Amino acid sequence: MSGLAASDAAMLAMVAREAADAAYAPYSGFHVGAVLLFADGAIVRAANVENASYGLSLCAEANAVAKAMNEGRRGGLVAVAIAGGKPDAEGQPVPGPEPVMPCGRCRQMLHELAALGGTDPEVIGVAEGGLTRLPLSALLPHAFGPANLA
Repeated sequence: MSGLAASDAAMLAMVAREAADAAYAPYSGFHVGAVLLFADGAIVRAANVENASYGLSLCAEANAVAKAMNEGRRGGLVAVAIAGGKPDAEGQPVPGPEPVMPCGRCRQMLHELAALGGTDPEVIGVAEGGLTRLPLSALLPHAFGPANLA
C-alpha cells in the first residue's frame, strides 16, 4: 500500500463523499463518488452517471480513470477512495454498513492506470462505521495488464 496517513485517507473519503453529490442516479438512487490521488498531489474526482439503458451506465471510478487519462495522467496513482449510498432528505448520500468498493470492470481499469506507473494504489472504501483500506492487488489478484501483452 501507499502508506497514507489516516488523516489523508479520511480527507480522500470526504472528497469522495462530496463527489457523490454530482451523481446522476435516477434509476438506482445509489450515488457514488470516486477520487484518485496521484504522486504529484493531484486529485481527480468523478461520480456515477446512469442511463435508461442500464448497460450504458458509468461507474464513478471509470469516469475518474477516463478523466485522469484525458488529462494526460499515465501512472503515479497512489490511492483511490470510493463513497456512496442512497441520499438522505437533504440529498446527501449516506454510507451503508458495507464499504463501497470498485466493481470488477473498475478494478481492471484502475489496475491498468496503476500499472502504467508501476504502483499498487491503496483503495479506500467508505462505510458508515469507518474506512476499509486495501491494496488494489488484494482486490484484483493476478490481474491482466499491459505487461501481459509484451
